[in-house]
Amino acid sequence: MENEIRKPRHERKRFQPFLSYRMAPDAKHLDVLDGVRVLCILLVGWFHIWQQSWLSPYFQAGNQVISLDFLLRTGYLWVDGLILLSGFLLYLPYTQAGARLPSAAAFYKRRLIRIVPSYLLCVVPMFVLSCVQGKYDRPFDAVLDILTHLTFTHNLFSFSYLSSPLNGALWTLAVEMQFYLIFPLLARAFRKLPILTYAVLAGGAFAFRFYASLQPDTTMYFNQMPAFLDVYANGFVAASVFASLRKRLGNEPDAKTRLFFTVMAVVCVCALMQIAAAQASVSSYEAIRQGQMDRRFPLTATLACLMVCAAFSLPALRFLLGNRGMRFLSLISFQFYIYHQMLAVKLKEWGFPPSASPTPWMDGEFRWQLTYTICCFVFALVLAALITFLFERPIARILRRSTGAEK
Repeated sequence: MENEIRKPRHERKRFQPFLSYRMAPDAKHLDVLDGVRVLCILLVGWFHIWQQSWLSPYFQAGNQVISLDFLLRTGYLWVDGLILLSGFLLYLPYTQAGARLPSAAAFYKRRLIRIVPSYLLCVVPMFVLSCVQGKYDRPFDAVLDILTHLTFTHNLFSFSYLSSPLNGALWTLAVEMQFYLIFPLLARAFRKLPILTYAVLAGGAFAFRFYASLQPDTTMYFNQMPAFLDVYANGFVAASVFASLRKRLGNEPDAKTRLFFTVMAVVCVCALMQIAAAQASVSSYEAIRQGQMDRRFPLTATLACLMVCAAFSLPALRFLLGNRGMRFLSLISFQFYIYHQMLAVKLKEWGFPPSASPTPWMDGEFRWQLTYTICCFVFALVLAALITFLFERPIARILRRSTGAEK
């Protein structure tokens, strides 16, 4: 009889990884956020690769043509999603009861260890190569460019934001580093006066974007750090809501609760697709930038709702977003983001893969477009994995050990 009772438990071990998704997510690591990060990163990467390949995704389903072109052409929107994730994860540790507010020195130390080594690994070789190739008209231009990049102010100047031969994708790291400077203060303010702090952050972002919209050219305004303050604030709110629900729902939410959050997550996905479709309907560069600013708040508020709902959804959805594959891709996503665009441009310059015509992207050479797109993703993922495990993580361990930084 004892063996008969134990047998089902023993057999259930084979399904334990999936059954664990019935439990409330670990507050230290939200499994679904791995999937959200990966999807945002891949959409951004797909957009940048499409800019080189011009391969638009169309699928034939019977007599009906299904096009994902609207999602591809608006891939830049999901950079806002990555910044939202940053705000969420930065504030999450301080939503727990009894959690200490961040020490500025310890926080800065951890962020520098996380960002700077990988950043320098990209910037310094690119700068040397650019100098060797004569991409700067004057030595003074080279000095200014590297100085702005080393101080994370390159997004503030047109010569280093728009005209730099260094990696163009690095502007987001400038935004992040600039926000890190004020995060310890904002975390304290939000914990004590959440409504007032949120209103100040959101109001500041709306005011800045309104000012930007009045300019004849918004290029140097729409992606500045103040234009993302409400995005970070939405991340703070989402982290607080998640922590509150985690405490209220307990360790294992009932099936009805999980079903409700799953339905809400699907609604959020549909809303996000509508936002992307609306953004895809605009054409001129100025209208695209203005549309991105107008949709920044609803996009990130909806995505924040999706993240919270997915965290308490049915096991199938949580498994889809939080499986081991997603966790691995999330782990290497930082390096993928840094190098994917630069690698796509270089492959095209090197003429790889070979093509029948000199401009296969313009001539609609489908085989080249497809092969090139696959190569860009595969090479970027392999390079990201190598740098993550051979450089980023070992260097981080060494620096944490030598500086006494908290993990």
